[in-house]
Amino acid sequence: MKREDVPQDGATSTYGGERKLLYAVDANGDVVGVPSAGWEVESEATQSALDLIAEQCDAAWARAQQGTTSPLEYYMYYRRMDVALLAQTSGVWQWRIRRHFNPQRFQKLGRKLLARYEEALGLTIAELQTLPEQPLHESSTR
Repeated sequence: MKREDVPQDGATSTYGGERKLLYAVDANGDVVGVPSAGWEVESEATQSALDLIAEQCDAAWARAQQGTTSPLEYYMYYRRMDVALLAQTSGVWQWRIRRHFNPQRFQKLGRKLLARYEEALGLTIAELQTLPEQPLHESSTR
Protein backbone atom coordinates (compact mmCIF):
# COMPACT_ATOMS: atom_id res chain seq x y z
CA MET A 1 0.00 0.00 0.00
CA LYS A 2 1.24 3.47 -0.79
CA ARG A 3 1.55 6.06 1.95
CA GLU A 4 -1.26 8.19 0.50
CA ASP A 5 -3.58 5.15 0.36
CA VAL A 6 -3.51 4.50 4.13
CA PRO A 7 -7.16 4.70 5.33
CA GLN A 8 -8.11 7.86 7.23
CA ASP A 9 -11.86 7.34 7.84
CA GLY A 10 -11.77 8.90 11.30
CA ALA A 11 -15.54 9.48 11.46
CA THR A 12 -16.26 5.72 11.56
CA SER A 13 -13.19 4.64 13.51
CA THR A 14 -13.33 2.13 16.36
CA TYR A 15 -9.98 3.32 17.72
CA GLY A 16 -11.53 5.56 20.37
CA GLY A 17 -9.85 8.71 19.11
CA GLU A 18 -6.48 7.01 18.83
CA ARG A 19 -4.56 6.06 15.70
CA LYS A 20 -3.29 2.68 14.50
CA LEU A 21 0.16 2.25 13.00
CA LEU A 22 0.11 0.76 9.49
CA TYR A 23 3.04 0.23 7.19
CA ALA A 24 3.13 1.70 3.71
CA VAL A 25 5.58 2.50 0.94
CA ASP A 26 6.67 6.13 0.63
CA ALA A 27 7.70 8.00 -2.53
CA ASN A 28 11.27 6.64 -2.25
CA GLY A 29 10.08 3.03 -2.09
CA ASP A 30 10.92 2.68 1.60
CA VAL A 31 8.54 1.01 4.04
CA VAL A 32 7.47 3.52 6.68
CA GLY A 33 4.99 3.58 9.54
CA VAL A 34 1.92 5.72 8.90
CA PRO A 35 -0.71 6.49 11.56
CA SER A 36 -4.22 5.62 10.38
CA ALA A 37 -7.45 7.10 11.70
CA GLY A 38 -9.34 3.96 10.67
CA TRP A 39 -11.15 2.31 7.84
CA GLU A 40 -14.93 2.07 7.48
CA VAL A 41 -14.90 -1.66 6.60
CA GLU A 42 -12.67 -2.53 9.56
CA SER A 43 -14.84 -0.41 11.84
CA GLU A 44 -18.02 -2.22 10.76
CA ALA A 45 -16.43 -5.64 11.25
CA THR A 46 -15.14 -4.69 14.70
CA GLN A 47 -18.49 -3.23 15.75
CA SER A 48 -20.29 -6.34 14.51
CA ALA A 49 -18.03 -8.53 16.66
CA LEU A 50 -18.55 -6.28 19.70
CA ASP A 51 -22.32 -6.41 19.21
CA LEU A 52 -22.22 -10.22 19.10
CA ILE A 53 -20.19 -10.33 22.31
CA ALA A 54 -22.69 -7.97 23.98
CA GLU A 55 -25.56 -10.27 22.92
CA GLN A 56 -23.73 -13.32 24.31
CA CYS A 57 -23.02 -11.45 27.53
CA ASP A 58 -26.68 -10.43 27.95
CA ALA A 59 -27.90 -13.97 27.22
CA ALA A 60 -25.45 -15.47 29.74
CA TRP A 61 -26.54 -12.91 32.35
CA ALA A 62 -30.20 -13.83 31.79
CA ARG A 63 -29.39 -17.54 32.14
CA ALA A 64 -27.46 -16.85 35.34
CA GLN A 65 -30.41 -14.85 36.69
CA GLN A 66 -32.66 -17.85 35.97
CA GLY A 67 -30.17 -20.17 37.67
CA THR A 68 -29.38 -22.23 34.58
CA THR A 69 -25.73 -21.14 34.38
CA SER A 70 -23.13 -19.83 36.80
CA PRO A 71 -21.78 -16.27 36.93
CA LEU A 72 -18.58 -17.69 35.40
CA GLU A 73 -20.16 -17.86 31.94
CA TYR A 74 -21.41 -14.29 32.20
CA TYR A 75 -18.01 -12.94 33.33
CA MET A 76 -16.26 -14.89 30.59
CA TYR A 77 -18.27 -13.00 27.96
CA TYR A 78 -18.00 -9.76 29.94
CA ARG A 79 -14.22 -10.00 29.57
CA ARG A 80 -14.63 -10.68 25.84
CA MET A 81 -13.50 -14.29 26.07
CA ASP A 82 -14.78 -17.63 24.87
CA VAL A 83 -14.24 -21.05 26.46
CA ALA A 84 -11.00 -21.64 24.51
CA LEU A 85 -9.47 -18.33 25.57
CA LEU A 86 -10.55 -18.74 29.19
CA ALA A 87 -9.00 -22.21 29.16
CA GLN A 88 -5.71 -20.80 27.86
CA THR A 89 -5.54 -17.96 30.36
CA SER A 90 -6.70 -19.96 33.40
CA GLY A 91 -5.01 -23.26 32.66
CA VAL A 92 -8.32 -25.11 33.15
CA TRP A 93 -9.44 -27.64 30.54
CA GLN A 94 -12.33 -26.49 28.32
CA TRP A 95 -14.55 -29.39 29.36
CA ARG A 96 -14.02 -28.47 33.02
CA ILE A 97 -14.93 -24.83 32.35
CA ARG A 98 -18.17 -25.96 30.70
CA ARG A 99 -18.90 -28.10 33.78
CA HIS A 100 -18.31 -25.05 35.97
CA PHE A 101 -21.11 -23.28 34.12
CA ASN A 102 -23.40 -25.56 36.16
CA PRO A 103 -24.40 -23.38 39.16
CA GLN A 104 -24.33 -26.27 41.66
CA ARG A 105 -20.84 -27.34 40.60
CA PHE A 106 -19.61 -23.75 40.52
CA GLN A 107 -20.74 -23.17 44.13
CA LYS A 108 -18.61 -26.12 45.25
CA LEU A 109 -15.37 -24.97 43.59
CA GLY A 110 -12.36 -24.67 45.85
CA ARG A 111 -10.44 -21.50 46.52
CA LYS A 112 -7.44 -22.64 44.46
CA LEU A 113 -9.52 -23.14 41.31
CA LEU A 114 -11.45 -19.92 41.88
CA ALA A 115 -8.13 -18.10 42.20
CA ARG A 116 -7.20 -19.29 38.69
CA TYR A 117 -10.43 -17.83 37.34
CA GLU A 118 -9.88 -14.71 39.43
CA GLU A 119 -6.51 -14.09 37.80
CA ALA A 120 -7.68 -14.94 34.28
CA LEU A 121 -10.75 -12.69 34.47
CA GLY A 122 -9.26 -9.87 36.53
CA LEU A 123 -12.00 -10.12 39.17
CA THR A 124 -11.99 -10.90 42.86
CA ILE A 125 -13.42 -14.23 43.98
CA ALA A 126 -16.30 -12.36 45.65
CA GLU A 127 -17.12 -10.59 42.37
CA LEU A 128 -16.84 -13.84 40.45
CA GLN A 129 -19.35 -15.55 42.75
CA THR A 130 -22.00 -12.83 42.48
CA LEU A 131 -23.97 -11.59 39.52
CA PRO A 132 -24.48 -7.85 39.00
CA GLU A 133 -28.05 -6.54 39.11
CA GLN A 134 -27.82 -5.54 35.45
CA PRO A 135 -25.53 -6.90 32.74
CA LEU A 136 -22.36 -4.87 32.42
CA HIS A 137 -20.48 -4.38 29.18
CA GLU A 138 -16.86 -3.48 28.52
CA SER A 139 -16.83 0.02 27.06
CA SER A 140 -17.97 0.05 23.48
CA THR A 141 -16.22 2.03 20.78
CA ARG A 142 -19.32 3.75 19.44
